[in-house]
Amino acid sequence: MFDVNKIITALQTDPNAQRTALAGGGGVAAGFAASMLMGKSGRKMVGKAAKYGAVAAIGGLAYHAWQKSQQNKQGQAAASPAAPAEAQDADFTPAPENSAFLPAPSDEAAVDQLGKALVRAMIAAAKADGKVDAEEKEAIFARLNAMDLSAEDKAFVFDELSAPFDINAVVEAADTPEHAAEIYAASLVAIEVDTPAERAYLQMLAARLELDPDLVNEIHKAADAQPA
Repeated sequence: MFDVNKIITALQTDPNAQRTALAGGGGVAAGFAASMLMGKSGRKMVGKAAKYGAVAAIGGLAYHAWQKSQQNKQGQAAASPAAPAEAQDADFTPAPENSAFLPAPSDEAAVDQLGKALVRAMIAAAKADGKVDAEEKEAIFARLNAMDLSAEDKAFVFDELSAPFDINAVVEAADTPEHAAEIYAASLVAIEVDTPAERAYLQMLAARLELDPDLVNEIHKAADAQPA
């Protein structure tokens, strides 16, 4: 079974990658290794990912943004009082299991498919500004090779890193509107979104995924609202 949580957790907890990313340095950590849940929004999500698992945390972000967007369309958001501060953290629980956002753990095929789609989306987002060059890829390969991962999992990540940037492969994995929202959320938390290229990529991705602008806005708000 594809262990997306182990891949992301191993990268986000690598002390060298984390230290470099938090310091704003260059190199492999800033380029990709630390960008797995180590963008600005991703760093805020680290605790949730550790508690619930990376897929569940990303699914929860997309799920609650989806709920807020639906409320906005129904005019409920404006009529509802602001949630108390102590309740805001509860908004970022995982999406319900066996829902359109989070397959049941027993459905290994669906879990694998979603996990690979999210990792592929993160890698594509990290490539979007062209910073992941050949030297950085070699360093990433060395880091991944040292991880406690199966040969199949390593091969998947190696292949995705080596493949040319391809937004089509990211978009094709969005087989449902809910998965499209999760793919966008995964892309968002993987990067800092501090360059024109990254902003342009997210705009293009949202358009290709045919996401409602209000839903995109709510995903960004939800990511920013993650407790630090």
